[in-house]
Amino acid sequence: MRVVIKVGTSVISLRSGEGLDKEQIRRIAGQVADIRNLGHEVILVSSGAIGAGMTVLGWKTRPKELRDKQAAAAVGQVSLMEAYEGAFKPKGLAVAQVLLTRLDLEDRARYINARNTLLSLLSFSAVPIINENDTVSTDEIQFGDNDTLSALVAVKAEADLLVILTNVDGFYRKSADPADGPEVVREIHQISSELKKEARSEASSELSVGGMRSKLEAARIVMASGIDMWIVNGRTQGILNGIIHGTAEGTRFVAKRSKLGSKKRWIAFGTRAKGQLFVDGGASKAVKQGGKSLLPSGITSISGRFQAGDAVSIMDDDSQEIGRGLCNYSTEELRRIVGRKSREISQILGRAGSPEVIHRDNLVIL
Repeated sequence: MRVVIKVGTSVISLRSGEGLDKEQIRRIAGQVADIRNLGHEVILVSSGAIGAGMTVLGWKTRPKELRDKQAAAAVGQVSLMEAYEGAFKPKGLAVAQVLLTRLDLEDRARYINARNTLLSLLSFSAVPIINENDTVSTDEIQFGDNDTLSALVAVKAEADLLVILTNVDGFYRKSADPADGPEVVREIHQISSELKKEARSEASSELSVGGMRSKLEAARIVMASGIDMWIVNGRTQGILNGIIHGTAEGTRFVAKRSKLGSKKRWIAFGTRAKGQLFVDGGASKAVKQGGKSLLPSGITSISGRFQAGDAVSIMDDDSQEIGRGLCNYSTEELRRIVGRKSREISQILGRAGSPEVIHRDNLVIL
């Protein structure tokens, strides 16, 4: 298998919040080495750079200004990689630092190049350790959290499994008897709106960013791509080995059986949607169940600004995203043909145009 492991800040930080827990990092490295010895490939996505930088700089609270976060990340990334290198070297494993921004995934050429680099590192038996390039990321190109980054890395690397190590035992749901308190859901097959409402945030630390909602979004991404995901407590003894051998306790998110092809994975998750196309019930059914292209007659309204070739979201009557695809028209052109028949496009625009707003070959159902 090819396994992506996301390590949360709380998992590798000292409980006091003052610095990296190097003993815990060594335990994780030992389990990764065990997985590698079984013939599996491992990619790490690690948080912790900003937290480590805060310690070096003597800061007690997470900075709010972007430039201060970037400064902390620049300082902390050195400590983070030194800790990983020190943990993996005794296991005979080299580590490789890979820093990414959203632009590296949104641009198709850079997306493919990053994927090839990861595959090359794995072929050399190195352990890629990925983090967001916080030092140069701006609000517009940030992933937002490493849960999302880990999911996109899993998709890009065509992984078989994503494991998110956090500080809780899994996804909690209220039990039937309030006196029993919340209970861990052992297996989830669909990310429903009800499930999102039940998401409990564990991002209470000054060092953490994400919460359970961001982990559900990560699950939605990988499940649609045919990749299983686990949420487990990263401090549980031997938890990674337990997942590989089928004895771990946590929450398993079961993937769809069909996997998306490389191009459709990029359309669905490698690029951000620049706009939204709201469709009627007939169009929703046609694209979801009938495998049809999206025609202008089924669109009721649009939002956002985009150019021909940009990715856009397809929204149903309940404003839920049902798909994503590459639009054949710009915002201005599409506004003129919304709700019209395909045969009217040429006359309205004064030029020959595609009968489909989004062709089914460039459309992904989510």
